Amino acid sequence: SASRAASSVSRPSAPARGGAVACRAQAPVRGLAERASLAAATVALSAGMVAAPAFASAGVAFSNVKSGSTVQSPVHLEFTVDGMSVKPASEGLVPNTGHFHVLIDDEGAWPEGEVIPFDDAHKHYGKGQLVDDVALVPGTHKLTLQFANAKHESYGDKFANTITVNVK
Repeated sequence: SASRAASSVSRPSAPARGGAVACRAQAPVRGLAERASLAAATVALSAGMVAAPAFASAGVAFSNVKSGSTVQSPVHLEFTVDGMSVKPASEGLVPNTGHFHVLIDDEGAWPEGEVIPFDDAHKHYGKGQLVDDVALVPGTHKLTLQFANAKHESYGDKFANTITVNVK
């Protein structure tokens, strides 16, 4: 069975050279179905078609501004997400989709499932926008890019990224 084949593969302690995941059988695989399942899993892992959870990449980023940058207002921000898809909030709750929020001088990422408030310090991009020009007064500002679902419920730390910018 698939569950038996999965239990016969050990979890790698570290990725092999080149980012591949190494697997080794711990017990003899007897049936043809078990051998086929193990072979398919090995091929999928070595081809990078399946990511081991420890090595999976997901999250959000400001793609054009790095933390510590000196910028001018309005600050042009570009947003990216990896591991989910951007959809307008008007399309309703769709698994693994959402939209961006920029939290200005807030404490950081909102806990998973909590609704992000609607106010001047919490900018919502519910139409699926990927860029914005944000007016900020001169000084140091903490900006958190937060991904959330159609109900504006945060996806938590995994889908948040905080940077600090210095506005001239």
